[in-house]
Amino acid sequence: MCKKEITTKRNFNVKMSKSEVVAAVLPIQEHWLPLSNLDLLLPPLDVGVIFCYQNPISVTTKIEFGSMVRILKASLAETLVIYYAFAGEIVQNLGGEPELLCNNNGVNFTEAFADVELKEINFYNPDESIEGKLVPNKKHGVLAIQVTQLKCGGLVVGCTFDHRVADAYSANLFLVSWSELAQSKPLTQLPSFRRSFLFPRRPGYYDDSIDSLYVPIPTLPPSKPETLSPNDQAISRIYYVTGEKISHLQSLANRDQKSAKFQRSKLESFSAYLWKTIACGIKETSNSKNFRFGIVVDGRTRLSNGDDNQEKLLKGYFGNVLSIPFGNKKIEELKEKPLSWVANAIHEFIEKAVTREHFLGLIDWVEAHRPEPAVAKIYATDDDGPAVVVSSGQQFPAREIDFGWGEPVFWSYHFPWAGKSGYVMPMPSPKGNGDWIVYMHLMKWQLELIETSASNVFKPVTANYLSLM
Repeated sequence: MCKKEITTKRNFNVKMSKSEVVAAVLPIQEHWLPLSNLDLLLPPLDVGVIFCYQNPISVTTKIEFGSMVRILKASLAETLVIYYAFAGEIVQNLGGEPELLCNNNGVNFTEAFADVELKEINFYNPDESIEGKLVPNKKHGVLAIQVTQLKCGGLVVGCTFDHRVADAYSANLFLVSWSELAQSKPLTQLPSFRRSFLFPRRPGYYDDSIDSLYVPIPTLPPSKPETLSPNDQAISRIYYVTGEKISHLQSLANRDQKSAKFQRSKLESFSAYLWKTIACGIKETSNSKNFRFGIVVDGRTRLSNGDDNQEKLLKGYFGNVLSIPFGNKKIEELKEKPLSWVANAIHEFIEKAVTREHFLGLIDWVEAHRPEPAVAKIYATDDDGPAVVVSSGQQFPAREIDFGWGEPVFWSYHFPWAGKSGYVMPMPSPKGNGDWIVYMHLMKWQLELIETSASNVFKPVTANYLSLM
């Protein structure tokens, strides 16, 4: 069991010492930037991300906390000239829809001190160590930033952004640009805010399959008031999975595949294991008969459709370009079938969404239902049984987020949202050896099933694993 490996970490306090607004260093003409049809599929949700750095005095060169803060603020002001959307605010237009007012209102930038050493932070339990401590609570605007000095001289940079404005890919573009400007390097990628990439067609049309994935919010039945037991409360945990375990899961998922053409990916294999493991722990006496499982798909490369110029333009697109296809299987079937069958089921529902036509159809579907807000059906769960969404962070360029005092020694997205559907994000490990860091926000009973699984795939992230001294 994972819990046997946990080293007790003490709780710690964070003192906010200074908070100010950082705006773009150059004036920005106030203007409106409409949210795209794909942005409109996101409810008001904030997403967090953290980067942890060791004491730079012992790692690279002598640089004190005050100097690091000045570098971060100055380069942030430069970055906001280019990423002006992050310095704006969401307002409601006359049609009742959210829209982005680019007014250089700025970003709330907080300096803090935590009476804890980096090696003492319990990353395994982000509800205790990250939430409300190392990532800022965004009170207004689109982006908030907190820089926390640790007792050991280490540093944590935490960001919280409005998901309606940016997906993780867009946030990553911003973070890389910010770190490049902090080191006075040329930008490797400029953002594009051209909404014409995601304009609906005239006339619009879409396949009926979109209706099975998305739903207008006004058509949903009202939520039933309920009292949740402790096991039905959602909590967050961060694990690591070794590269060997991932490869083993992939070999099991491909056991019945006769051709390399039909090999299942690592993400599909990992997701199949997660789906099956949770299903196997659900008791037969449970009221739940079905289990829904989704994978987030990025549409940038799909919309380019092999056009090199279009692909180059979309590579810098800032905004949401996501779809969430999912499968809905009987729990008993997931228990009885081999992992290869579950992996094939995942591949089948993903395959339908990785096309240009799927994303164009989704854009047209939103247009046909506006101004009614809509949401992914897998997030609209009530009494339909458990639901989990996996969003791959394997392209997370965390090693590139170097502000001039070395690469981060730990990173993770943080998404403890209030919905009933679980959320899982696998990311590359700081060790660079093929391991994965996996952030999970699931029901307590689901995490207990995962931790007590006989295959022992998920292990808690510890200072020892991260080689923090």
